[in-house]
Amino acid sequence: MVNKLSIIVFILMSITNNTEMQAQENALESYLLNYNYESRIDMKINSEQLKELLNSNKAVLIDIRFEEEYKTWNMSFAKNIPLAELPKRLSEIDKSKIIVTACPHKDRAIIAMIYLQTKGYNVKYLTDGLLGLAESLRGGNAYNFHYKL
Repeated sequence: MVNKLSIIVFILMSITNNTEMQAQENALESYLLNYNYESRIDMKINSEQLKELLNSNKAVLIDIRFEEEYKTWNMSFAKNIPLAELPKRLSEIDKSKIIVTACPHKDRAIIAMIYLQTKGYNVKYLTDGLLGLAESLRGGNAYNFHYKL
């Protein structure tokens, strides 16, 4: 009885996982098939645009770096969700806002942006990265930035 029950549970889990994987593949395929010049522009945001959206409470910045990187230096107004944890932490992301993914440069941010796009989020990646954002907030430039997480 236990063996049969284990086999049934295994089969059901396999079907569920396959269904989820198929849905993700379909979402990615749809994203790619509909990708155009407008999509290319719409997926990007720079630090100045981000600061405006954050100040008006229309966006959330997701820092997708590893926890060790985030602990070493971070922006208090960014939410840290490491890229490898993103699939398990989707419930922490507000779908009603523009989501901006960021890392020091942009490689991981682009991966996170594409993943979140396939999950139905309105998402962009920070083109100048966290390093560019930090530069844009130096000295007096931080004076007019008031966003808090």
